[in-house]
Amino acid sequence: MSIDEPMAAAAEPHPEIADMIEMMGAVPAPELSSLSPEGARQFSEGVFPEPAEPEPVGDVMELSVSDEGVPIRVYVPEREGPYPTLVYYHGGGWVIGDLDSHDETCRVLASEADCLVVSVDYRRSPEHKFPTPLEDCYTALEWVFENAESMQIDTDSVFVGGDSAGGNLAAAVALLARDNEGPEIARQVLIYPVTDYGFDTPSYEENGDGGLLSRADMEWFWDHYLRDEIDGKNPYASPLQAQRLEGLPPATVITCGLDPLRDEGAAYAKRLEDAGVPVTHHNYEDCIHGIAQFLADPMDLSRSRDLLGDVAADLRSTTE
Repeated sequence: MSIDEPMAAAAEPHPEIADMIEMMGAVPAPELSSLSPEGARQFSEGVFPEPAEPEPVGDVMELSVSDEGVPIRVYVPEREGPYPTLVYYHGGGWVIGDLDSHDETCRVLASEADCLVVSVDYRRSPEHKFPTPLEDCYTALEWVFENAESMQIDTDSVFVGGDSAGGNLAAAVALLARDNEGPEIARQVLIYPVTDYGFDTPSYEENGDGGLLSRADMEWFWDHYLRDEIDGKNPYASPLQAQRLEGLPPATVITCGLDPLRDEGAAYAKRLEDAGVPVTHHNYEDCIHGIAQFLADPMDLSRSRDLLGDVAADLRSTTE
């Protein structure tokens, strides 16, 4: 993939983010690529603090979908149905992350967007390699439509979204739904998404050695997700490699200036736009990868809430 004009990046991170990086740097931390998948999961559990008082929502339900019993967590807004509904896929390189790691993110989205949020605990790699996690995500989308009446879901306003690897899965679910004449998706929300199995962009060159995500981390994640390198050319693993993007739902694409994934996210937004898909692209020049989860003291960042506020505004505009 070539990037003719890299997205803008600030010379320094936002002061809040700089302080957070300094605070986190004071605690010795191993490289993810030096850990086993289980070791990485255990380590990641302590990265994001839990809030003393979680964002209030109307109700939370623990359910499951599919014969495999894939867990979902449903966040009900404080309003009457039928509900616009966001099917959300958590990030974590397909290896780490779960319902708990993104609990506060989903709560804030349910509250700010005034919509139902269905958070999907898809099976993770390397125990379940591509395409199994994607199949779980698509099954969850189908479940939403199959159970729309009992869950009071407005099927004209169903969205898919996710961050990082979850953004990759959301983009792939949108492709699958189009290609298989599946459920109608009203919007796809791609928060700093992984879109290509490649490490040759300017943003990898600029940002691949530090922050919360490095090139070595992404290589480690991809190695665990794919069965072989041929999978990396599959558009359902690398959406940027899809031959055509026409007919996909409108998109919100979030990129961060100081993120290794910045340019592949921007390239996907540009290709969607060129294919006639309505795109809203927010680029946070002074932000790093992962900020959608920094929502609790001492890491409750205003830029994190800005990002989720922009996502919520785009979701609300889709239903107006």
